[in-house]
Amino acid sequence: MRKIILNFNRQFPIGIKLAKKVKIPGQFEALTLGGVGGSALVGDLLKIWLESYKIALPVFLHRDYGLPYQTDQSHLVVLISYSGNTEETLFSFEQAKRKDFSLCCITSGGRLYQLCKKNKIPVVKIPSGLPPRMSIGYQFSALMQILVNCGMIRNNLKNLLNLEKNLKPKKLEKEGKRLAKKLLNKIPLIYASRQREAIARIWKIKFNENSKVPAFWNFFPELNHNELVGLERFKDYFLVLILKDPADHPRNLKRMELTAKILKERGVGVEILNFEGKDILYKIFSSLLLADWTSFYLAKNYKIDPLPVKIVEEFKKRLGK
Repeated sequence: MRKIILNFNRQFPIGIKLAKKVKIPGQFEALTLGGVGGSALVGDLLKIWLESYKIALPVFLHRDYGLPYQTDQSHLVVLISYSGNTEETLFSFEQAKRKDFSLCCITSGGRLYQLCKKNKIPVVKIPSGLPPRMSIGYQFSALMQILVNCGMIRNNLKNLLNLEKNLKPKKLEKEGKRLAKKLLNKIPLIYASRQREAIARIWKIKFNENSKVPAFWNFFPELNHNELVGLERFKDYFLVLILKDPADHPRNLKRMELTAKILKERGVGVEILNFEGKDILYKIFSSLLLADWTSFYLAKNYKIDPLPVKIVEEFKKRLGK
C-alpha cells in the first residue's frame, strides 16, 4: 500500500496516454457516468472540476443497476468498473447496448473488457492489480481525455499532466502519521463545503476500506442545522476533520471556524485541514493523498492489512447470481 501511495502521481500521464485514441462519434449534450464503489468516485471529482471552471456540462452520476431515466441519445454514456466484473455496471452496459446509446468504458479487464471487445465498444484498458479506490488517477485522467476527444471539454489538460511532478506524495506522509495517531480509537467525521463534499466522502471511504473503521461525512452549511446537536453527547467517540478551502464561500469559512470553536468548547476533538495550492486538481488530489496516508497509518496502528476488503468480497460471493 505504501508503494502504491508513493507512486500515485504517476497515474495521470498514463491514463491520458491510454485514452488518446478513444473517441466516440457524435455531438453530445450531456454525460451519463455509471459505476459503483471506487469506480464511481471520478464522477464526483469531475463535477468539482466542472463547477470550478464554470463549465455547463450536465453530468448524471449513476451508482445502481441500469441507467438514469434522463439518459437518451444526446448523452455520452461512460461506464467504469476497475475490475470489469461489477454486477451493477454490467447491467448498465446491457441496457446502454440494448438502447443503442453512444457508449465507452474504462476498466482494467474482466467481463466488461470482454464485452467491449466482442461488441466493438470503445474501451480504455487501465493497469490492473490495484484496489479500485487507489486507481482514481488512472480513471480520472482517462475520463478527461475521452471528454476532450469527444469535444465535450476543451483540451486544457496541462494542469492534470503537471500533477505528476507537482504532487509530492512523500511530503504528506508525516502529516498522515500525525492524524492517524490522533484518530486511534476514534470515529472520523469528515466535513467540507458543499462544493468539496465529494472529497469528504472519499476520505470517508478511505477510512472504511483502508483502516476498516466506520466513518461519516457531511457538508456546510447543512450540518450546522442538524448534525451538531448529536455530537456533544458522544464527544469521546469522534474526531472531526474539517476540510477547509480558502476559495469556499466566506460565510462557510466562518461556519467552519465557529463549528470548530464550539465543538472544542464541548470537548469534541477537531482538526482543520487546509487545502493546499491554487489549482483545483492539485487541491483535490493532494487532499486525497493525505487521506491515503492517514487511513494507511491508522490501519498500521490497528495492526491490520489496509489492502483487502474481505467483508465486501464475502458479500459479493454470497449475493451470487
